[in-house]
Amino acid sequence: MDITLQNKRSGTVILIKIISCVFVFFICATAGAQPKRYTVANAHSHNDYLNDKPFYTAYNNGFASIEADVFLIEGKLMVAHSRKEIKPQNTLEKLYIRPLIKELAAKPGRRIKLLIDIKDNYKVSLKTLIEEIQPIVTYLSTAEATRQILILITGNRPPPSEYINYPGYIFFDDDLKKTHNTAEWQRVGLVSLPFVKFTTWKGEGRADKKDLVKLRHTIDSVHTSGKTIRLWAAPDTKRSWKLQKRLGVDLIGTDKIDELGSFLGSGLKPAY
Repeated sequence: MDITLQNKRSGTVILIKIISCVFVFFICATAGAQPKRYTVANAHSHNDYLNDKPFYTAYNNGFASIEADVFLIEGKLMVAHSRKEIKPQNTLEKLYIRPLIKELAAKPGRRIKLLIDIKDNYKVSLKTLIEEIQPIVTYLSTAEATRQILILITGNRPPPSEYINYPGYIFFDDDLKKTHNTAEWQRVGLVSLPFVKFTTWKGEGRADKKDLVKLRHTIDSVHTSGKTIRLWAAPDTKRSWKLQKRLGVDLIGTDKIDELGSFLGSGLKPAY
């Protein structure tokens, strides 16, 4: 299996070979992007729209990363886990864009990553997304300026060669399956990998040491390339959260917002 990473210093594309579960890689082992201290700013609300209070449950717990699945229906981006669960009132605009305008205008120090998981054709969905986020465009980060909101496209997304076709405030989640040139790698705002790619550990008892070596090498490699990492579908348990902290995972995903918020010591305080 091959993994490609971009070297932040040289701008070259690096190929990581995984041979017999051992990483052979030619990059410095320094984990430059690893969190020095964990707070609720390292918490990610997975499938956030399934909460009783989408956006606000995670936001009020201080989470700095929120995820929403979207479907394009009659020209509108609708938020739902599947097409059969779509409700007419649950638009991206209502559940996320309007609350972001209201809350971030009042709290200019707050930072939010908004992961948009595209479930339809990315070309038409991204065109609609760009139209719908115009009211918050002045809040959006670019490569040149860090602002309050980082928009990250995940799910169905364009190949790296097409990133240039989209405004600079659109960043992309990456799964390390495709190569990037320097400009394309700059548009990657996060690396997200499936937990089960590395281990079958279910969040209780002890994880296999060999699996942890694989995880640590990948996490360190991503950090060395200058990016942050999230492991999706990781066990949603305290033991798993502790392990992810120990390994240096930047965003810990959960469906248990209050529990993870308490674990990371939120006290319902916003993450600045």
